[in-house]
Amino acid sequence: MVRSAVERSVFLSQLLLAGATLVLAMISFVVDPLALSSPMFFAGVVAIFAVTGLAAAVPWRRIAKIWIACLPLLDILAIALIRQDQPQLGATLLFVFPAIWMSMHFGFWGGAVSVVLPALLIWGGEFMRDSDKTIDPAILPRLGIVPIVLAFVATTVYSTTRRASAQRSLLQQQAHLFEQALQSSRRQKQTLDELFDAVDFGVIGFDGSARINLINRAQREMVAPFALGEESIVPAVVYREDRTTPYEEYDRPIQRALRGETIDRETVWFGEPGDEQAAILTSSRPVIDEQGDYDGGVIVFRDVTAELKAVKARDDLVASVSHELRTPLTSIVGYTELALDEDIPDTARAMLEVTSRNADRMLAIVADLLAAASESTQTLLMVFAPCDLAQIVRDGIESITPVASISHITFTTPELEPLVFDADAFRLRQVVDNILSNAVKYNVGYGHIDVSLRATPDGTAELRVHDTGRGMTDAEQARLFDRFYRADSVRNSAVHGSGLGLSISRDIVHRHGGELRLESARGKGTTAIMSIPMKDREPAGDSSPESKAAP
Repeated sequence: MVRSAVERSVFLSQLLLAGATLVLAMISFVVDPLALSSPMFFAGVVAIFAVTGLAAAVPWRRIAKIWIACLPLLDILAIALIRQDQPQLGATLLFVFPAIWMSMHFGFWGGAVSVVLPALLIWGGEFMRDSDKTIDPAILPRLGIVPIVLAFVATTVYSTTRRASAQRSLLQQQAHLFEQALQSSRRQKQTLDELFDAVDFGVIGFDGSARINLINRAQREMVAPFALGEESIVPAVVYREDRTTPYEEYDRPIQRALRGETIDRETVWFGEPGDEQAAILTSSRPVIDEQGDYDGGVIVFRDVTAELKAVKARDDLVASVSHELRTPLTSIVGYTELALDEDIPDTARAMLEVTSRNADRMLAIVADLLAAASESTQTLLMVFAPCDLAQIVRDGIESITPVASISHITFTTPELEPLVFDADAFRLRQVVDNILSNAVKYNVGYGHIDVSLRATPDGTAELRVHDTGRGMTDAEQARLFDRFYRADSVRNSAVHGSGLGLSISRDIVHRHGGELRLESARGKGTTAIMSIPMKDREPAGDSSPESKAAP
């Protein structure tokens, strides 16, 4: 039968006294064999062993704790019998055991009883031993020292028990808090594991010794078609962006990440050339502990194969459409030039000249569209020569006015002072047309456009075009100059566009050493600001006009 903690404690406490009593009985037998035949001595010894049997037999966990106190009280009475019969054996020391027991388990009152009761029994026994009912003064110190010693023992045990109880209570509280923290940590780890397994990009975590301690489900699925074994976390060989040049072992992103390097959106290819390959966007960040030391890191893999295919399909479509546009535009340019060679009225000639200029511009724009959609590093050709930005702006306003009049949009333009400096007039006209076109397209009916041009004190030509249109949010402004980007608010509207105009315009302005920016607020219109330094430049690029418009 398995004993409870209470039963074990009771039995062990009583067993100590029984053992000490057995030793005392053996000493008594050696010193005075006739002592065991004394009824009082024998009764005391038998009583202690009987109480020990009682301590072992009774299921103390099922009864009230107060009944346990009967055991040390019976022990005190039994010890008093032994001492009364054989005072010379030193049985008085046995009172220490019930004093310890009662002080430990029954608090202050238990300790007090364990001191007072033995003192009363000892003094009462001395009175009973002397026939004249007087106590020999010679033994008074011996009688007085017993309660004092028991009091010290009881006090020490009681205070020690109190401290131990307080420490045990504190430890239990700390253990409870630790258990709660441990459970919370387990829940967080489980949540993180579920979170990492729920995302659709691969995650690998590692410690400061480059030991892998986290691989999520998406990472295992991502490398499954390419890895060499079940324990592989990335393919044995990965390739650079050209899809055929393998990384050196030391330079592979996973190895650089394990060394603590930061990797920012680097594209690698999984799979052998000629077989099915996957484009993986790789990023890595080191983890720094509280002392600022390297403590591992995390590397993230995202499959962008579908995105790259979509971008290539888009660029192929743009390139195909642009090539298709070149043929009719070339025909328009050719027949317009032929018509201009004929003897025609001045009015018709003026209209054909406008048509010819705009057709040339459209051919250049188609060429730029092809360049922007291609994967080559082709840059815009620039031809710098003295030109008047004010005249370019006036020509742009004149060209866009018929379109603006359809929506009853008016221009407010002060007298534009000539601003002559070296620039590519054709490209600047392209930028101005794009800015004015956007101001008209994204304006409201019966709106107006304010155009101003000035030279700043630092020698910069600054063009400002403000419209009364719908304006843009901060999120839209952050991506305005991305290729092919169109805001959500206009993507499904009747306003058409490719999302390339601003990107190309900014590149043109940058090639002039300037800056193009937009300031806008939702519902308050948009202001386009072009700033170009007015300084002489060395001619750059091909100076032939045909290079800009040739199909």
